[in-house]
Amino acid sequence: MVRIIRVLAPNPSVYTLEGTNTWVVGEGPTIVIDPGPDDPSHHAEVLRAAGIVAAVLVTHDHEDHGEGAIAFAARADAPVRAWRVAGAESLRDGARTEVPGATLIAVHTPGHSSDHVAFFEPTERALFTGDAVLGRGTSFIDPPGGDLTAYLASLRTMLELHPRTIYPGHGPVVPDAPAKLHEYLAHRAEREEQVLAGLAEGDRHVGELVARIYEGYPPEVHALAARSVTAHLQKLQREGRVEAQGRGATQTWIAVAPAACERCGRPVRGRGRYCPSCSLALLQGDAQGATDATTP
Repeated sequence: MVRIIRVLAPNPSVYTLEGTNTWVVGEGPTIVIDPGPDDPSHHAEVLRAAGIVAAVLVTHDHEDHGEGAIAFAARADAPVRAWRVAGAESLRDGARTEVPGATLIAVHTPGHSSDHVAFFEPTERALFTGDAVLGRGTSFIDPPGGDLTAYLASLRTMLELHPRTIYPGHGPVVPDAPAKLHEYLAHRAEREEQVLAGLAEGDRHVGELVARIYEGYPPEVHALAARSVTAHLQKLQREGRVEAQGRGATQTWIAVAPAACERCGRPVRGRGRYCPSCSLALLQGDAQGATDATTP
C-alpha cells in the first residue's frame, strides 16, 4: 500500500476551501505534490512529513499550488517538475516520477488552466487532481486561461484511467473517483442546458443568464458565476450553437441552429461545411467512405 499523507496549507478562502492540499507520496525518499504558497512554516511542516524528498511536482502554476515550489525544493534539495513554472524542470504528458513503492505518471489535464497536470499512481489507482477535481464543490473555469472544451476532454481522460480514489488539490479525499468524475460531467451538461434555456427565454447578456441560473445563490458569487457562464458560452460558440454580438460589457449572445453537413445532413460544429466523417472521406478521396458517412 502506497503511503500518502496530506499536509494542509494555511490559506483558506472561497477559492481554496480549507486550504491547499500538499500531498506527500512514498516512504522515503518521497514525492511532494503542490507545496502550495510560499509559506516557510507550511514548508517546514511538509518537510517533517516528507523526510528526504526525491522530487517536487506541481499540478499547475496558480499561486496557491506552485508559488512556493521553487523555494520549497531548494529547502528540500530536490528537483521541481512542472508543465509551466519558472525555474522548474519541464514536465510532459506520460512522464514518470518513481520512488521506492510508488510511481506517479503525469497526465496533462488542461481546462482549469492550460498547464494543468494530474498525477496517477497505477498500483493504488490513486489520482492527484489538483484543481481539475475538488473534494467538495466544482472546479472553476475562468477564460481565457480556463477552457471548458479542454476541461471536459480532461475529465474523460481521467475517467479512462479507471482511478479508484481522488486526492484533490482542495477538500476531502474522494473514495469513489468514477462517480465524482461522472458527477462533474453531468454538472457541466446541466449548466449548458440552463444557458441554452436562458437564451431561448430571451436572455442576451451574461448578467441576465447569471441572474436566472444562480437565482438562489448569494449575490457575492455572481461575479464568479459570470466567468463560468462565459466559459460555457465560448464552448457553445466554438460548436456553432451560439453567436456573440459586440464586445465587452455590451456583448450579447444568441442561440443559433447548428449548420447541416452539405454531404450527409448531420449537424456541423463551428462554421465548417462538412461533418468529421465526410471531411475525412473527402480528404482521403474515398468514395465508399463518403457513401458510408451518409448512412444514418
